[in-house]
Amino acid sequence: MAGELPFEQPLLELKAKIEELRNFGSEKQMDFSDEIARLENRYEQLATDLYSSMTTSQKMQLARHPQRPTTLDYIQLIFTDFMELHGDRLYGDDLAIVGGLARLNGIPVTVIGHQKGKDTKDNIARHFGMPHPDGLRKGLRLMQQANKFKRPIITFIDTPGAFPGSAAEERGQGEAIARNLMEMASFGVPILCVVIGEGGSGGALALGVGNRVLMLENAIYSVSTPEAASSILYKDATRSGEAAEAMKITADHILKLGVIDEIIPEPRGGAHRDLASLAEVIKETLINNLQELAVLSEKELVEDRYKKFRKIGRFTYTQEGNHNHA
Repeated sequence: MAGELPFEQPLLELKAKIEELRNFGSEKQMDFSDEIARLENRYEQLATDLYSSMTTSQKMQLARHPQRPTTLDYIQLIFTDFMELHGDRLYGDDLAIVGGLARLNGIPVTVIGHQKGKDTKDNIARHFGMPHPDGLRKGLRLMQQANKFKRPIITFIDTPGAFPGSAAEERGQGEAIARNLMEMASFGVPILCVVIGEGGSGGALALGVGNRVLMLENAIYSVSTPEAASSILYKDATRSGEAAEAMKITADHILKLGVIDEIIPEPRGGAHRDLASLAEVIKETLINNLQELAVLSEKELVEDRYKKFRKIGRFTYTQEGNHNHA
């Protein structure tokens, strides 16, 4: 198993026992096929039980897995003729956001996403997938171009949040997020958003105003990182697992809350276990959703997007003993 997580340790130990027994039998020319088969059945049952009943904290670990596929990984497998475009024409080229022109099943589209690094050096260059304002403005520039030339927009969301440093604030982080939200709401082309890892705070929302918002099975989507929420709620960042449970950040929770429209299943053990097959599932899901949206006019697409976000959430208030929901 590559890149095993702490909660996967029982699987790793059992796998090691199977390999040890297989090697011992080969070395001593003894037949342990029955014992190996029994252990392999036990392994399959343990894996099924483990991955079918993961806690929020365990799913959060998978969403942040260092080997979890990134936006560029999916672009390479899902799209053809990808041409990356750079810069926001105002400040610079933020590597935490990638995007450009591509074709999805022959259809010209604009694809944009957060990009985490593959190693420490790459992560530092890409700010660990946390965009500066220039990254969000690069994304907006590409979306404005797509709207002008009537190309569908596809975004991949994977960020802990917008970059929190002073340089980002000085260049207008809050304004950049707000402008993306406002303009995405008004575009007259289909917009599909896919949460592929972490969907954190305003950095995620800045690419998340779509007609359809999809989410991978082990991804998370939240208003804040569980660590930050734990520090605020409990004054203790070490209680992030507890905060994550309370925040209801997994795909199942988010679907029930009406924030997303569909969950895309992952290979057992996470997206990094079988990228190629997952990419095919994502591709098919994107094509199906685009076909559904293709019949809508520009005005209908804007209205569809407005209604989607308008119906999210519920509030309750009491007036003379009456409870009202909206």
